[in-house]
Amino acid sequence: MALVTVKPTRIDTAIANEIAHNTNSGLEHAAQAMTWGADERILVALAAAGWLYTHLRHPQQRRVADHVLVVSLVTAVLPHVLKSVFDQTRPDRLTVSGHWRGVPVSGRARDAFPSGHAVHMGALASAAGLLPPAPRNLVRSFAVTLSLTRLALLAHWASDVVAGFTLGIVVERLFRPLTLAKSRPRRREASEGGP
Repeated sequence: MALVTVKPTRIDTAIANEIAHNTNSGLEHAAQAMTWGADERILVALAAAGWLYTHLRHPQQRRVADHVLVVSLVTAVLPHVLKSVFDQTRPDRLTVSGHWRGVPVSGRARDAFPSGHAVHMGALASAAGLLPPAPRNLVRSFAVTLSLTRLALLAHWASDVVAGFTLGIVVERLFRPLTLAKSRPRRREASEGGP
């Protein structure tokens, strides 16, 4: 049993009820397919492939590849750690009408907080700040859209998604100084006549 029980807010409940009453199986199938784009296994595999490609073909971008891989690994593990601390029942377990309209059952019943998919997408949106404006905006739109699929599927409350997305941003920003810092040039050895 987790240490802290998190209850949904009134806004969370209102949003989930509205989704449950207005969804349909077509929307649910589309959201279910899209949500795979934010799955930790897929993201870590892509980050590892990108890391390998970058190290082989674009060595000048190694620090960025290292950063993306480290952040992907951390955001893959962190939600599991937090879900062992926090208990929150998923909205799909508390609504019957949503299941009548095609809402599938997601993950473990009490693992709603925080949304792991949103953690990954928050980190991705934050890391997109390293890109030029056009791809940055595209990646950020993609990240927000994939995060919202978790609401459409009633897998998470709105507050779970907001908290997860924010946590992803924080993780990515905390690791930037560690993974993207330029290495300092070494001092010349005394034997070379340097100070």
